[in-house]
Formats: sequence, structure tokens, C-alpha cells
Amino acid sequence: MRIAIAKEGNHVSQHFGHCEGFELVDIDKGKVAGRETVPNPGHKPGFLPVFLAEKGVKVIIAGGMGGSAQQLFSQNGIKVYTGVWGDVSSVIDDYLAGTLKSEGGVCQSHHFEGNCGE
Repeated sequence: MRIAIAKEGNHVSQHFGHCEGFELVDIDKGKVAGRETVPNPGHKPGFLPVFLAEKGVKVIIAGGMGGSAQQLFSQNGIKVYTGVWGDVSSVIDDYLAGTLKSEGGVCQSHHFEGNCGE
């Protein structure tokens, strides 16, 4: 299975669509089987859910994310975790341990002001 984490540096991005990239993590038998970083190809409405689905992603993890994006991920068979923060490696560990919680970060506006996920 493959998960994607929207990230800025080594931390979970608090604004999904404007993240610098995605950490794609392949999981096999409950362990990390591989990791790669893919740059964000750009924020265009409806594009990123399809882009990540085509890369085999089954779970997306981010800080804040708009409701429309969450709906599109769901339509593409991808489970959404929002309201997540912290360093990427710790988030991966939490996901593998089954302790990662979706806190429901929903961006209400597409005017990025650095406050998504709050």
C-alpha cells in the first residue's frame, strides 16, 4: 500500500494544495518498504487527487485541506487524514502503529494565509 504525506521540508504541510511536495511511502507487511519525495506539480482544482491516485496512493495525510479536495480524494478511493502536524518520520511511525488520528482540518478558503489546519 502507498501513503502520501503533504510536506514542507521534513514536516507535514498545513496547507495541502500549496505544499512543496509529497512523501510517498510504500508499506508492506506493516513496515516501510520504500520512500520517495515527489514535488508538488502545482495547485489546480481537482488535479492533485487524480495525480496521487495515478501514483497508487491509498491514503493522504495533511494539515489543512479544502472540503472539495477531501471529497475528490474519497471519490478516487483515497482515505484522508487532516489536522495532522509534526515531522514526517514520526507521522509515518504513528500511521504504522495505528495511532494516527484525523483531526479534521478543513480549509475554508483558497486564500492561503498560513492559517490552515488551525
